[in-house]
Amino acid sequence: MILKAHKFILLFIGVLFCYTAGAQYKTYKISVHGDTLNAIDNNGLKQGKWVVHVDALRGEPGYEEEGIFVNGKKEGVWRKYTLQSDLIAVENYKYGGKDGLCQYYTPLGELIREENWRAYNPDQPYDTIPVYGTGSNEIISYKIVRAEQYSVKNGDWSYYDPSTGRIIKVEKYDRGHLLQQPKTELVTEEPKKVAKPAEVLEYEKKNSGKKKVRVRDGQTGN
Repeated sequence: MILKAHKFILLFIGVLFCYTAGAQYKTYKISVHGDTLNAIDNNGLKQGKWVVHVDALRGEPGYEEEGIFVNGKKEGVWRKYTLQSDLIAVENYKYGGKDGLCQYYTPLGELIREENWRAYNPDQPYDTIPVYGTGSNEIISYKIVRAEQYSVKNGDWSYYDPSTGRIIKVEKYDRGHLLQQPKTELVTEEPKKVAKPAEVLEYEKKNSGKKKVRVRDGQTGN
């Protein structure tokens, strides 16, 4: 009797959840773990956790990426994988554009590039940016521009030799302006074994032996 009551409660909660999601979202998916994915609200905006699948096309490899949408814009950490489920990128987003550190890996988990970005808030109508002299890194003035939803290179961009982990080139940017010509280092040491980045180790630990998550569609209207 207690077991039947427990099953009834779980069924009621499931029905209530689906009704609530249906009222809140125009379309969505439910994972096998009961998570709401790929939701589009009644205003046509992407919300919550999304898993995006892109097939290979015209010689370009396909990929999958997962992260959070807030009012139709990417926000926070997004991870990108090959279609064989190898982690190849960890990107950070703000206001729908790249912001802060973004890291890129080989399918074997070797770091090949680190980028730094700055995202602009489209809700703030203006932003002040520096104006540099021709052929120099000297700031000669500042100008006010209308801000839009976009990102610019900002900070260090580092390129790595994946076989050794050594930095082979660094570019420095200030809000889209290249401050200096890239410095390149020749790799002369014998290759050494490099520990995998923490993001890759965490991903491999969590997904060891797991299959891809299957989802089912939820449709509440056109």
